[in-house]
Amino acid sequence: MNFSDNLISWYYQHKRKLPWRNTNDAYKIWVSEVILQQTRVEQGLAYYERIIAKYPDIFSLAAAKEEDLLKLWQGLGYYTRARNMLSAAQEIVADYAGIFPHSFNEIIKIKGIGKYTAAAILSFAYDLPYPVMDGNVKRVLSRYFCLTGDIVNTATEKELENKLQKVFDKKRPSDFNQAIMEFGALHCKADNPGCANCVVKDGCIAFLKNKVAELPVKSRRTKVKTRYFYYLVPWLKVHGQKYTFLQKREAEDIWKHLFQFPLIETAKKLSWNRLAVTPEFKNFLKNDHYKVLEISDVYFHKLSHQTICAVFVQLEVFSGLHDEKLNKVPIQNLKKYPTSRLIEKYLNEHVFADT
Repeated sequence: MNFSDNLISWYYQHKRKLPWRNTNDAYKIWVSEVILQQTRVEQGLAYYERIIAKYPDIFSLAAAKEEDLLKLWQGLGYYTRARNMLSAAQEIVADYAGIFPHSFNEIIKIKGIGKYTAAAILSFAYDLPYPVMDGNVKRVLSRYFCLTGDIVNTATEKELENKLQKVFDKKRPSDFNQAIMEFGALHCKADNPGCANCVVKDGCIAFLKNKVAELPVKSRRTKVKTRYFYYLVPWLKVHGQKYTFLQKREAEDIWKHLFQFPLIETAKKLSWNRLAVTPEFKNFLKNDHYKVLEISDVYFHKLSHQTICAVFVQLEVFSGLHDEKLNKVPIQNLKKYPTSRLIEKYLNEHVFADT
């Protein structure tokens, strides 16, 4: 058997039972692919099931409120995916009557759908001959052909595409794409690949040259920066009802359109005494009286390109805060608002645990 036959045969025996593999519904396949970008299957499965349960088709998703979708997405990260998914659903309903295009050149025009997602939808839903290229596929091909170029370079990317076309099974595009991705995820793993019982090892040049552990070559170019967030958590009591205040992030930055407590970001770490005399803090309270209730330990939140060092300062305030961008929220309604995982963790540990 050739490369394709061996992989597909392996796939039939070892594939995981996943709900999006039991359908040719382009909508459900697309939702799964968006979720699985930058996300492990084990983590993404529960999100897929929740989203499909609430929005079973493209029309229900297109009619969704962004806040509701972001709340379902909470904790998954890379929230741009959710916002783009909503925009794309609205576009597909408005321009394509709710039907995903069968043309690669047409489907790739839709917001948030790149080359990989387009190929995945077209092959899995319509069995059209478009090969997918994700991290798992790159790893399998780099080893099988012993490609020593850096996979983040354009030249190596082109070489990988050429190699993929050589082994791609145009008669069974869906099976081939599923097989090579699953093989990379479960067998030809980054660490401790199963070379001893590999179904394609006889043709794997890296295996024959004992270079599997060295491949693929990938440079780390992302410079990680540190940011210092000071969240002000104000509490106001009115006739026995406890309120706090939230604002919606609007900047082109992480967590856009998620809700947060009033935030002061500084260039370096500050003590409470120094934070309390900053113009930002004084402007936030506008001379209103307050009482410090609690200052949290530092919460570290690591992202791919930055590390957030966050401190939460709980304050008792004695009058409403005069900022039209702030939402006055009863404590019992806090869980309804989509927030970052960082804030969710703090709330679970310091607010909801006491209610």
